Amino acid sequence: MNDVMTAEATRGTAAQEIADFVHDEAWLLDDGRFTEWLDLWTPEGIYWMPLDWKQQDAVHETSLLHEDQFMLRLRVERLNGARTFSQKPKSRCHHVLNRPRVLELGEDRAKVVTQMHYVETRLDEQFLLAVTVTHDLVRQDGRWKMALKRVDLLNSDAAFGNIQLLP
Repeated sequence: MNDVMTAEATRGTAAQEIADFVHDEAWLLDDGRFTEWLDLWTPEGIYWMPLDWKQQDAVHETSLLHEDQFMLRLRVERLNGARTFSQKPKSRCHHVLNRPRVLELGEDRAKVVTQMHYVETRLDEQFLLAVTVTHDLVRQDGRWKMALKRVDLLNSDAAFGNIQLLP
């Protein structure tokens, strides 16, 4: 009985650690701390926003966004850049998260899904996206890191303007 209780307590602690990771990631984005946000990724990590609802193939089907670390670093450099005139004034965002649901949890791997509302604003314009975010996490050097972040837009088939930041 003690082993079962210990295993459940360990799983609960790890699940809370993963939920904290998801909330901390959203906080970094909302706070505009994009360089710190890049440190949450594995070197081979991918940020994926499918074009179609429940899309399964990121390589052979068109996506709204499919960026490796090189492209994410370019995006962050642009967002942080002093000469990025399309970002004067800078866009801001706000994430409102449901409780993250841990789908898979291993010693060094986890998959967590979070439904959230994402608001982005710049000047007089503001838009809201309802999204489901799936994080594939791996533990490296004692820390959770993102190997894949998949952002499914509820209305991915709708026409909408440029997303400047990162849901």
